[in-house]
Amino acid sequence: MSAHLRKRSLILSGHDTSVALEPEFWQVLEDMARDHNQPLPVLVAQLDTERRPIQSLASFLRVQALLWLQKQSAAQTPASSV
Repeated sequence: MSAHLRKRSLILSGHDTSVALEPEFWQVLEDMARDHNQPLPVLVAQLDTERRPIQSLASFLRVQALLWLQKQSAAQTPASSV
């Protein structure tokens, strides 16, 4: 595992698993969980139910974090007048 990744252990669908992500992605996921009033493991378990089996959990979580940030940014950006 790369030195810049932070590994966390979670229980998903009754099975122990671990996910290694950059600390910045973990921070965004923690912000997402706080925004949804959920503990981080609950959010990750919920997101995992939406993941296609061929996609790695780490990759899926990174994409979900990015999509959430984009949604947050769009909500804060005033609509431009045309």
